[in-house]
Formats: sequence, structure tokens, C-alpha cells
Amino acid sequence: MTKPKYFIESGEAAKLLRSKLGMNQADFWSRISVTQSGGSRYESGRNLPKPVRLLLHLAYAPEKQAMAMLKFLRQSERD
Repeated sequence: MTKPKYFIESGEAAKLLRSKLGMNQADFWSRISVTQSGGSRYESGRNLPKPVRLLLHLAYAPEKQAMAMLKFLRQSERD
């Protein structure tokens, strides 16, 4: 099974999505247990670690994309 592409690849993309959703930094980032200040650093250019990209994907990607990633992760555990 091929790994699905992350829904959000960069802090800039996260910032665009957050703006589109009309959310403030605290609410957007707390959904994945990242502090507002940490989210601000990502939005300002700090690289998003893979676990953060994964959590953003699961929290904010459309249902079909989020489920594809979850299926991939579960399948990876069995292999």
C-alpha cells in the first residue's frame, strides 16, 4: 500500500487552512496538542515535524483522505 500524501506539508499551508476555517492559532493548534506559540513558529517558517504533519492530516483533511492515512498506518502495523 502506498503512503497517502500529507494534507498539509508546511506551516504556510497550515496558516492558509487556519485562515480559511476562520480559526485563531490557539484553537487550531490545540486540536492536535500544539501550543499557540509552537503553532506560530510553524506558521512563521519552522519545519513541521512528521508527527505534526500526520496529526494535522488526521485532524483537518477531508474524511476520505484522513481515513486513507489511518488505513495506511494500521496496515503498516501489521506488516
